[in-house]
Amino acid sequence: MKTLRSFALAALSCLALSAPVSAAPGVNAKEIVVGTVSDLSGPIAMLGVPVRDGMLMRFDEVNAGGGVHGRRIRLVVEDAGYDPKRAVLAARKLVQRDHAFAFIANMGTPVVMATMPIIVDAGRLHLFPFSPHRATYEPLHPLKFQNFAPYFDYMEAATRHMVEQRGYARTCLLYQDDDYGLEVMKGVEAALARLDRELVERTSYKRGATDLSSQIARLRAARCDLVVLATVVRETVAAMAEARKIGWEVDMLVTASGYSAQTHELGGAAVEGLYGVSVLPHPYVEGANSQLAAWVERYRARFKAEPNVWSVMGYTLADLFVRTAEATGPELTQEAFARTLERMQFSRDYFGSPSYRFTPEDHLGNRHGRLAQIRDGRWVLISDYLE
Repeated sequence: MKTLRSFALAALSCLALSAPVSAAPGVNAKEIVVGTVSDLSGPIAMLGVPVRDGMLMRFDEVNAGGGVHGRRIRLVVEDAGYDPKRAVLAARKLVQRDHAFAFIANMGTPVVMATMPIIVDAGRLHLFPFSPHRATYEPLHPLKFQNFAPYFDYMEAATRHMVEQRGYARTCLLYQDDDYGLEVMKGVEAALARLDRELVERTSYKRGATDLSSQIARLRAARCDLVVLATVVRETVAAMAEARKIGWEVDMLVTASGYSAQTHELGGAAVEGLYGVSVLPHPYVEGANSQLAAWVERYRARFKAEPNVWSVMGYTLADLFVRTAEATGPELTQEAFARTLERMQFSRDYFGSPSYRFTPEDHLGNRHGRLAQIRDGRWVLISDYLE
């Protein structure tokens, strides 16, 4: 009897040693679950939908090729409608019910600021959110990574460049009344301070506002000659349309949140001459390289729609995830993924993306943007990356 018991215990020990290590949340033998909290129905749905589609396209390509180390990637999308309260519920659902391994491309600064603590406190990766806010990478946190140039950095450089090169004397600001707008304001103020100047006027609007007539009237009364816009697409169009309606031909500079084909598609003649910050070029087919042209055709066939810069950003963010997961190897955990990403360098690609590089001391992959301007109904790059 003792011999049989000893044999049984030995057999159980061998089975325990040979059993696979417990998988990380969101990972099993067949799949990796990726979550995203986006806007598919609210004021920035025109950004959220193409980002989602770009991510789906890249993950579908990977899955068709056998996945990452034999695991398919399953994207679970929650629509928060750009509402922080809905976003909190969505993040909790993705953590607790869907067991998301990582969150990618969460949409909008108010949403990101509300959900980021929930995600990292649950031990999940918080990757590349559409909120270039310093809190997305500072202070250094093992699970937080950002690859979009921060509002503060790129708007400081862009505003300073515009004022120095074009001689504006009265710079003003129209900003969304939230964390997004306040970060932009800090960057603009820092730029002007370096030039021994101050903001002449500033005025805000609530998220989702469509009537900006009182704000534009106030800025005109202040005799602004450059208006910086901390707006998204719809509000950018509304601001410029109102200015042109009252005959005010002031120059305007919008953040990367307004750099989109939808801006000139919706705004038409009213947005001609608008300056903007580009962190990644729009995928126009005219003049595209062969790889980009082929990608555009695949996107059109997949979604029966034209891609835009947000489609490209969704695709490239998904690609960064795929390449890092592949480099991490079969033993995929949040910690192993993060340590791998800290060693990764991503070169510029056929989309015209900047190069991205992360280190153990710095989880921000890029700090710079370029200036562009709407000319003849399309964005044209007019500068290299600004320091």
